[in-house]
Amino acid sequence: MSKSSAPSLLPLLEGGLESCVPLAREPMGEAQVDAIVPMLKAVADPVRLRLLSLVLAHEGAEACVCDLLPHFDLSQPTISHHLKVLHDAGLLHREKRGTWVFYLARPEAMDALGSLFAAAGSSSTQAAGA
Repeated sequence: MSKSSAPSLLPLLEGGLESCVPLAREPMGEAQVDAIVPMLKAVADPVRLRLLSLVLAHEGAEACVCDLLPHFDLSQPTISHHLKVLHDAGLLHREKRGTWVFYLARPEAMDALGSLFAAAGSSSTQAAGA
């Protein structure tokens, strides 16, 4: 386990993210909260939210830093810092290829974030629409 990305992924994987349930269904445990808060803080920044959106919308949900730079009036080190925050929060996987770093959205993190705010069940969804 000498991969440099392994330590930042452990809290995400061991923190109960894979069993994340909608907030409306049952109260979250401390481990789930600890796993999800860094992700929410990461996407609360407008630049990082845009970066995540650009990566997800890019072909294969993967983008090189060079693909992202033209969308911002920010320096490459600043963009790289924001991408590192998203990576450290468990939202992106990164892979160095030559001189560039490519970022890939982590499907399990996207699914967990999506399910977090899902309706508790069809009865509450129907009641809201009635």
